[in-house]
Amino acid sequence: MQSMIRCNNGHYYDSTKHTSCPYCGVQDLDIDINKTMAKRPGSKGSQGPEAGKTVGVYKKKLGIDPVVGWLVAIEGPELGRDFRITAERNFIGRSEDMDISIAGDEMVSRENHAVVSFNPKNQSFRLFPGDSKGLVYLNDEEVVTPVTLKHTDVIEMGNTKLMFVPFCGEFFQWGNGKDQAENS
Repeated sequence: MQSMIRCNNGHYYDSTKHTSCPYCGVQDLDIDINKTMAKRPGSKGSQGPEAGKTVGVYKKKLGIDPVVGWLVAIEGPELGRDFRITAERNFIGRSEDMDISIAGDEMVSRENHAVVSFNPKNQSFRLFPGDSKGLVYLNDEEVVTPVTLKHTDVIEMGNTKLMFVPFCGEFFQWGNGKDQAENS
């Protein structure tokens, strides 16, 4: 039986599978919207559930952790599914605790099979091999050191192939309205 609840940032998830929000990590849960709004990070008089936690560049600047790109499963058990990439490091593995969870592929390591990062300072994406036993490939070449990702690159791990689709970069950057207009 699923028990859907909402974290303080408004994400819904199954509390029987997760002890904290799998999207943002918030552990102080409350389904009462009035209490939730009062506890939102940045609201007056609130320490917020993330007080003392390390906060990413965009999350600090925008108050959210926006999508910067996607991985789309083009082969394997998760065929057709898309996975959001957010700023900084995105850990890939089979576990639901991973930022990008390829749960249907038993050949993907449970944790840290690979890492995709987005550097907000230079608007670049990189693929890192993980610290697991499994190998990761980029366009059929084994990844042994960090490599730069380009639009439509194919990442392979286990029985899964993922196509990389950037959102941020040359044509779009998250920021305030003034920065955005200058980048258009």
